[in-house]
Amino acid sequence: MTSSHPDLPAGSYRYQVQKEHAGQRLDQFLAEADARFSRTLARSLINLGGVHLAGRRMRRCSHPVQAGETLEVFIDRQGPRVMTLDSERILFCDRYLMVVDKPAGMPTQPTPARFQGTLYAEVQRLLRDTLRKDLKPTIGMVQRLDRETSGVMVFSIHPQAHRQMTEQFRQHTVHKIYEALINGVPESAEGHFRSLLARRRSTNRVVSVEKGGKPAETHYRLVQAFAETSLVDVELVTGRSHQIRAHFAEANLPLLGDVHYGGPATFKDCIIPRQMLHSRALSFAHPVSGSTLQFCAPRPEDFAAVLDVCAGS
Repeated sequence: MTSSHPDLPAGSYRYQVQKEHAGQRLDQFLAEADARFSRTLARSLINLGGVHLAGRRMRRCSHPVQAGETLEVFIDRQGPRVMTLDSERILFCDRYLMVVDKPAGMPTQPTPARFQGTLYAEVQRLLRDTLRKDLKPTIGMVQRLDRETSGVMVFSIHPQAHRQMTEQFRQHTVHKIYEALINGVPESAEGHFRSLLARRRSTNRVVSVEKGGKPAETHYRLVQAFAETSLVDVELVTGRSHQIRAHFAEANLPLLGDVHYGGPATFKDCIIPRQMLHSRALSFAHPVSGSTLQFCAPRPEDFAAVLDVCAGS
């Protein structure tokens, strides 16, 4: 989060409730515990889900704190904006599944710093029974996309669907097609990357290693080559974290906008707003009926705009 105060960088903050503060409202205590927190900022952080009391994420600003309790505040770098998922982005929904077109910039799952505005929270909101708002729907997170990646994604929303959907992803029987804009032109019109991937804590980057990593396999097909960039279709055999980004970066073909993996932030005076990666198509067997389901997500406007710049170069 980019906070409203320069003295509050992203990170975690911890405070102990003393006797003289027992019974205070949560937002009031936070504002008094650290002068860098205004009452308004405290409320914003609580509403986001970034304030935890005695290890529990708090939702109410008016909750009274008790002496001896530990208060933890988590701040991320995403800013105070809370994204929402419009019902128009639901590509399919029945008793067992919800398939959505995820917007770029929306985190997939909650973090200590944020619950509201995540895709998980939005799916939960869209599924909530208007007559029984206290009844939380059952949601299985069988797939994940990076925050900046857009496109089609599936959730299981019934206990009968969870195990079967998880097994399909584990067995790599789900067909996943992405499209990406990369910096450079591949030597071959078609190719693949195969390696063991592991995350390096020092850089928080996924890299290929000789041993100790998880097997990852990526296939690509060149769709269109431009002067300095290319549009490629990418098929994931496995689904490791940052797999596409890492494999193309290691081939000296980083994704446009993926500065974390060496991709350019601008091209031809065009600011690239994010990593140019879009989950275009997803197909799998329905977990109950067994019928084949196929879904496509349209190319988002920001991706299309950068593609136009590449095509005009």
